[in-house]
Amino acid sequence: MRICIISDLHANLEALVALPHGYDELWVLGDLVNYGPDPAAVIDFVRAHAALVVRGNHDHSVGYDTDCGCSPRFRGMAEATRELTMATLSARDKQYLRDLPTSATRQIGAYRFFLCHATPEDLLYEYRPPDSPQWQQEEAARTGANILLTGHTHLQFMRTFATHVVVNPGSLGQSKAGDPRARYALWQDGQFELCALPYPVETTVAKIQALPLNDTVKRDLIQVLRSGTVP
Repeated sequence: MRICIISDLHANLEALVALPHGYDELWVLGDLVNYGPDPAAVIDFVRAHAALVVRGNHDHSVGYDTDCGCSPRFRGMAEATRELTMATLSARDKQYLRDLPTSATRQIGAYRFFLCHATPEDLLYEYRPPDSPQWQQEEAARTGANILLTGHTHLQFMRTFATHVVVNPGSLGQSKAGDPRARYALWQDGQFELCALPYPVETTVAKIQALPLNDTVKRDLIQVLRSGTVP
C-alpha cells in the first residue's frame, strides 16, 4: 500500500495536478480552499480522487462563513479570499466542506493512523511547532494511533517517539518552507518519505493577478507563493 498524504492545498490547482500519480490512496489533511485561485477545481479533484479527507480551519471558515482563526499577518488575505471563494463555490461545494469530518482513523495492518488538520487536542486551530514537547506527551497519542498525521502549520516534519510517529507533510499549495515547492509525504510499508515538488508557480501567480482582489492582498499572496516565506 502506497499512500500520498497532502495538506493545505489552498485552492492551488497547479500544485495539486503536479503530484505524481503512483499511489494507491490519496489522503488530505484539510484546507482545500482559500488564498488560491481555483477552489472549485480543487474540491472537484479531491472529491474524485481522495480516499480520506478531513476538514481544515479554512474549509470550516468558508463552509460556515465564519472566522478562520488565522494569524494577524494572514487575516487580511484570508478574509478577502474567503469572500471571493464563497461567491465562487456552488452550494454543493460549500456543503461538501461542511460535511468533512474534523478527524479520521484508518487501520492498515499493525499501523493505526489518526488524521487531523491541527492537533488531536484542537482539531482545527492550534499552531503547534515541529519541536514542541507536546508531540511526545501521552496526549498526542491518546487517539490510540501509532501514526499521527497533521497539517496546518505548512511546516514539513517527521518526529519518531517510542509509542508513535508524528508526520506533517507540509503545505502542497502555499509553502512556508523557504522555497515555492509543493510539499507532501508518501507512506509505504511502514516507511515515510517527505517530498518537495516543483510546479508552475507563475501560472498560479497569473491567476491571482487576475482575481478581483485589492493590490495589497494580491502582492502578499504572490510573495508567499514565490518565496515560501511569510510576507
